[in-house]
Amino acid sequence: MTKRILIIGGTRNMGYYLSRRVHADGYDLTLLNRGLTKDDLPRGIHRLHADRSNHKQMRRALLAKRFDIVVDFVLYSGDQAQTAIDLFGDHVERYIAISSGQVYLVREGLDRPFYEDDYAGRLMPAPKAHSYAWEEWRYGMQKREVEDRLAEAWRQKRFPHTILRLPMVNSVRDPYSRLLNYYLRLRDGGPILVPLTPDYALNQVYALDVIEAIMRLIETDAGLGAAFNIAQDEHISHADFVSLLAEVMGAKACCVYAKRSDLVANGFLPDCSTFSEHWMSALDNSRAKTELGIRYTPLREYLAKLVDCFDSLPLTPPLTYRRRHAELQFAAELAGQAQTGAC
Repeated sequence: MTKRILIIGGTRNMGYYLSRRVHADGYDLTLLNRGLTKDDLPRGIHRLHADRSNHKQMRRALLAKRFDIVVDFVLYSGDQAQTAIDLFGDHVERYIAISSGQVYLVREGLDRPFYEDDYAGRLMPAPKAHSYAWEEWRYGMQKREVEDRLAEAWRQKRFPHTILRLPMVNSVRDPYSRLLNYYLRLRDGGPILVPLTPDYALNQVYALDVIEAIMRLIETDAGLGAAFNIAQDEHISHADFVSLLAEVMGAKACCVYAKRSDLVANGFLPDCSTFSEHWMSALDNSRAKTELGIRYTPLREYLAKLVDCFDSLPLTPPLTYRRRHAELQFAAELAGQAQTGAC
């Protein structure tokens, strides 16, 4: 019998790719979302509409419906996790929850890379309310609420879930245009502004590798009740990442370094160099490779695929690129003061 799969989300980024893959593989697919994002997904996909933060809407939309697999891309609070547990608790084979490496970044005393066993431990206090750091901290804490609810449901009644913890996901469809920000700055030939600190090694993941990991869970019963880090093999410095992307593009890499406080004061961060932020996780992927058999596309190879896509698309510069002229002026002023990095 064909498995019935529900994807919560499914039209923007990774959910879009998974929807196409699941449909192409012949599964009986239903999407549940608010119905606000237009898409070009194939006909034959069933549609349900609800605000997933509204328990009553979710219950009404799912009334008398049964699914074998649920993949949840928009799970952001403990209450939302509890709703999912209540609605799917006794009649799904597996509930796949997409989480984040941010669950480690709100821990104290951890060294990179982060392992799954690093989850438990002392948590950092809240930063200044409504600051950028507070928003990122809050996101990590809410993802921990999600994971804690799911773990408790597994202990109490074996709720059949699996958690995937992701770092920054690279995709042409990224709604925040993070990789596109670098692409556009390298393509215009000007320098990229980079803060002097921190200088963490980048560890990210290709969206289509995440899809392969999810398909492995759909097709097997491995990993029930567990959490797995899903991340590329490479850990690479920010400077080397920019150089690699430029090489793939056939462009010149030029980074200009400045005090983080100055870049923040001028409103350039995080847009000018998104991957140089404090809130970048670095994940050890050994467990997923050993227990799930996950393999990852080499960084250079998938960057080349994404660059080819950008090159072929009629790109509209995002809002995050609109102050590029101010960045270039700031970089020129630094160069005049002989405070730049080598270009």
